[in-house]
Amino acid sequence: MKSSIAIALVASLVGLAGCATKAETIGTASGAAIGAAVSNGGTVGTLGGAMVGYGMGHVYEDHHR
Repeated sequence: MKSSIAIALVASLVGLAGCATKAETIGTASGAAIGAAVSNGGTVGTLGGAMVGYGMGHVYEDHHR
C-alpha cells in the first residue's frame, strides 16, 4: 500500500511539473515500480528508482530527438 502511494505521488509530481516528456514520465513510473519491488516496498527504494527512471527517460529523449 505504501509503495502504491509513493508511486502515485512521484508520478503526479513529475506530471504536475509540466516539463516532463512522455519518456520521462514512463521512466519515472517504471523506475518507481522496480525500486519498490527491489526494496520490498520501501519509500527510499521507490523514490530512488523513480529518480533513476526519470534520468533514463531524459537521456532517452535527448538521444531520440
